[in-house]
Amino acid sequence: MKRYAYAWITLAFFLGSLALHWFFGWQAFVDEATQHSQAPEVSGYLHEMLRDTFENWQSEFLQLLWQVVGLAYFLYVGSPSSKENDDRVEAKIDALIRLQAGERGETIIDSIDERYLRHIGHSKPHAHGEPAVPIS
Repeated sequence: MKRYAYAWITLAFFLGSLALHWFFGWQAFVDEATQHSQAPEVSGYLHEMLRDTFENWQSEFLQLLWQVVGLAYFLYVGSPSSKENDDRVEAKIDALIRLQAGERGETIIDSIDERYLRHIGHSKPHAHGEPAVPIS
């Protein structure tokens, strides 16, 4: 429960605001029907509130969701436009390890990459093959 407290609090805010939106929407719907000397009908209210709810979600919730989840995803997969350019620095450090450690260099680099979950190739130059200067 504690581990996902942020998600639970967010869900509570979401459900609370949705319930209040529908409650106050019903009050406004009843007032409007009364002003027109009509009896409020639940079916008319449901159509209006579903339309309003999805309209709000489209303009706010989905936009925010795409920004947060989309940017987090692209940062995770290593999009060059969404991360700080550390590939060059890591490639230089890898080259220094290879120079210093000789044959053990690749083993050391692989163990560091595995320890820090960098198995997608972040420590190698992004979108490049071999280093521009051969290392020997």
